[in-house]
Amino acid sequence: MDSSFFIDIGSYQTQKNGEDCFGDTIYAKKIPEEQRIIGILSDGLGSGVKANILSSMTTRMAMKFMENNTDLQRASETMMDALPICQVRKISYATFSIVDSELEGKTRIFEMDNPRYIFIRNNRLFDIKGREFSSPKWKDRKVFVSQVNNLPEDRIIFMSDGVTQAGLGNKKYPLGWGRKGCIDFVLKVLEQDPYISSSALAEKIVNEALDKETEHKAGDDISCMCLYFRKPRKLLIVTGPPFNEDKDREIAEMVADYDGKIAVCGGTTANIIERELCLKCEIDKTSFDTKIPMASKMEGIDLVTEGILTLTDAYRMLKEGVDKNSNTASVRLVKLFLSSDKIDFVVGTKINVAHQDPNLPMELEIRRNIVKKIFRLLQSQYLKEISVRYL
Repeated sequence: MDSSFFIDIGSYQTQKNGEDCFGDTIYAKKIPEEQRIIGILSDGLGSGVKANILSSMTTRMAMKFMENNTDLQRASETMMDALPICQVRKISYATFSIVDSELEGKTRIFEMDNPRYIFIRNNRLFDIKGREFSSPKWKDRKVFVSQVNNLPEDRIIFMSDGVTQAGLGNKKYPLGWGRKGCIDFVLKVLEQDPYISSSALAEKIVNEALDKETEHKAGDDISCMCLYFRKPRKLLIVTGPPFNEDKDREIAEMVADYDGKIAVCGGTTANIIERELCLKCEIDKTSFDTKIPMASKMEGIDLVTEGILTLTDAYRMLKEGVDKNSNTASVRLVKLFLSSDKIDFVVGTKINVAHQDPNLPMELEIRRNIVKKIFRLLQSQYLKEISVRYL
């Protein structure tokens, strides 16, 4: 994909109070060979399991249609035909918001009955002209279509009605928070943090909507999906000494010349960088933890950590969630992963005899395997652009 432009997509959800699953579904996918990214947010009728089935079916069908560039009217009719009929209300129903963006800058948006999306340019609300059509077969369903050529720093925000109707019926928000309330909040957040990631912005919007609810209990599923068009944020991860020592200087030069943030994972690797670049490495005592070795400080390097234990714990958090209040080396590494767009791994292949100790935990992976797990997860779940080089 073109490294000069990146689309950061992120989402956040909370389910209706008392329900065991989300009634809204969010699904995003990159198509690298077409330089496209597709995101879909669907709100199923009602809440709970039935709503989840409706919204899940809608997002999966919509994604398949978008991937195949199916005519939108035909796709909409097919989705409505496929959805089961609610026995109580006698309707089959799930809303959707679909965004189809290309790295060259063109974005198409299709919406049916979700709150209208919010488009921010130059930290101001930007109105995008569009058109509306309805299918002869489903005359009560109106689909709003719009298109825009994006610029760096543009943002697009999609939400379910759980956001705009937050607080509905209470004294302060008798008609709900509303789209305008959400817009005002987003502009305030961007004024304070212009470069906030899509995931962080989506989380802030959902939590703010939840704050409007009586007793902080969601009266409906609250979901938000954000896109942020920007120049890519690059991260270099160097871990492990190279197989041949004559490559030590090459790794050091990669670090010295890299245009982006840098993390060095592994004591031997840090020693190589320290020696080859004549730098000084010192323990960072603020990262103390009983399980994970402390991070270190090195001039010009954003993070220096131990190797395999830290990488293994980082992988766990990428799957299970990160403790945002912790300052351990692995938490810092995960935060670097999540705040970056293009991540370049340089992996040394020299065997570390310390990792062959049978007293170490069984789940401890050798470096190459854990790095593979990390970059596959970053690609599939977090939609990061990854490159890997073995030395």
